[in-house]
Amino acid sequence: MAFVAGASRGIGRNIACALAREGAAVAVAARSATPAKLPGTIYTVGESIEEEGGRAFPVVCDVTDEASVEAAVSATVSELGGIDILVANAGVMWLAPTLATPLKRWELCLRVNLTGVFLVTKAVLPYVLARGRGSLIAVTTNGVAMTHLGSNAYWISKAGVERYYLGLAAELQDQNVAVNCLAPKKVVLTEGWQASGAGIELAPDMIEEPEAMGQAAVILATQDATGITGSIQYSLDLIEKLGGAMSTRQ
Repeated sequence: MAFVAGASRGIGRNIACALAREGAAVAVAARSATPAKLPGTIYTVGESIEEEGGRAFPVVCDVTDEASVEAAVSATVSELGGIDILVANAGVMWLAPTLATPLKRWELCLRVNLTGVFLVTKAVLPYVLARGRGSLIAVTTNGVAMTHLGSNAYWISKAGVERYYLGLAAELQDQNVAVNCLAPKKVVLTEGWQASGAGIELAPDMIEEPEAMGQAAVILATQDATGITGSIQYSLDLIEKLGGAMSTRQ
């Protein structure tokens, strides 16, 4: 059973669908319950999964609100019977430099991208531990180490996620839970990127298909603490190394 936060569109949608194709029952969790500026809702993703023969549970979840997160996780456990895979994907993007960054944008990136990962992980973890093994995956970015490109709230928030999950892997090593970060090797042109990409034009060789993140997430979802853990993985590299998708736990 998988809980995918930020699953109404983009990378989260592709990961949720990929896990479902491999046999996982998937909680499609996000704020997007009704159509908005960007396309996609938890219900449209759930319908897509079920049309392919998978099992989906659309559930409203605001990762910045602890009560919302706890309610979504509780509802998922009641519906699916447990959780052993978490994908913490919900995020917002802001790529402007310091002088062009209002405080509210800085705080939003930290609240959604970093604190949101903490809240979802903390809420899911007791149920993962109860299963005796599991996999926690936080979606990050390939830009964290690219300091030559300057600094912005998005990359800084993702750097915090990476440090958090690397430390968490050490905490959970003896409890058979894999903890990893997953980033695109290149740029995925999601709806969010196209809305917030600051007008950046990319050459074709800088772009990867969103399905690659789904395939890579399936690989990490099969792990426990005896396998890949405490790492930052890049989608295309992971796929090349391990040769493609593997079956997930159901």
